[in-house]
Amino acid sequence: MGARPAPDYFQTFGLGFFEYFQLAEDIGAQPLPILNCGMACQFNAADMVPVEGIDPYVQDALDLIEFANGSVDTRWGKIRADLGHPASFNLKILGIGNENWGSQYIERLKVFQQAISAKYPNIKLVCSSGLVILGEPYDFTNKELHKMKVGYVDEHYYNNSQWFLDNAKRYDSYDRKSETKVFVGEYAAQSDQMGSLNNKNNWRTALSEAAYMTGLERNADVVQMAGYAPLFAHVDAWQWKSDLIWVDNLHVMGTPNYYVQKLYATNKGNVVVPLLSKNKMPATGQDSLYASSTIDKTTNELIIKIVNVKKETQSAELIIKGVNRIESNAKLTILQTDNLDAENTLESPSVIAPIEKTIKTNGKTIMVELNGNSFSVIRVKI
Repeated sequence: MGARPAPDYFQTFGLGFFEYFQLAEDIGAQPLPILNCGMACQFNAADMVPVEGIDPYVQDALDLIEFANGSVDTRWGKIRADLGHPASFNLKILGIGNENWGSQYIERLKVFQQAISAKYPNIKLVCSSGLVILGEPYDFTNKELHKMKVGYVDEHYYNNSQWFLDNAKRYDSYDRKSETKVFVGEYAAQSDQMGSLNNKNNWRTALSEAAYMTGLERNADVVQMAGYAPLFAHVDAWQWKSDLIWVDNLHVMGTPNYYVQKLYATNKGNVVVPLLSKNKMPATGQDSLYASSTIDKTTNELIIKIVNVKKETQSAELIIKGVNRIESNAKLTILQTDNLDAENTLESPSVIAPIEKTIKTNGKTIMVELNGNSFSVIRVKI
């Protein structure tokens, strides 16, 4: 069957808000529902409701917050309780609009912001900056969202692999005093171009995303949420490439990009610490190396992520400062292949998959060989 164009993009709507909130609760996640702002996604259409007609959309947002958080004495809180969940779902963030931008979006968004902040001042709004992050529409919308002091600007980008390498320090210079933070709500490196049916989840795209994500992790005070997109695709019924996980009716296959995301998610730490190249500045591509580091205070481990986008192996000397000692053994996890065009398939799902090793440390120094075209994660007790 292959790709379906957007007008034929089928959704069952079989997952309701109640089930979604329960799912988030079950897996320990913070729910983030995204609601219609009275405008269609502008990537696909320019349909919109007149500003004077958006009150029902605003009321939907207020009702959803009450359904999630309201006491059992409220109309929608009682409905939640009658469904079997009297306790609040503790909703904290709410998205208004998806891939919307420009003055018409801002005009409608201000109506939502005023109504929601008046009744629920603790709810933070996630607001769209549009489809791309370049040009006048983005500049205008981003500036207005910061002036409105929204909770998060939702940035989307599907660019080629070189863009991800070139922009690994995109957030290094962002204003640390701004109340508005960043949610990279959709991103994926493209092997061809955005929207192309020829895009592939190959190692080139995954490696560039791993390099870029060192910048997201290093700037976690600014970029407080990020999500690769899309998540799932069926090999016989997909609408968009690239996708993180591919399935058929019998099998599931994680792409190289999936393993990059998993290594970040399972090695994230909770305190960012500086990692300097030659004791001067963050590693953002010098000598073809990109890196970030965190500390996991629950396990008392230092976690170092290094991406080598050079085809040759490089030796790295990691000198750990500010600790009394590190353990003599460190865990090294590697994602690597020499072939940048390599892909995982349903028939061969582990062409690119993590390999774990133990390496020795020396005092407060770790010497590591970084394979060509590799993403390495080092964990060591401190």
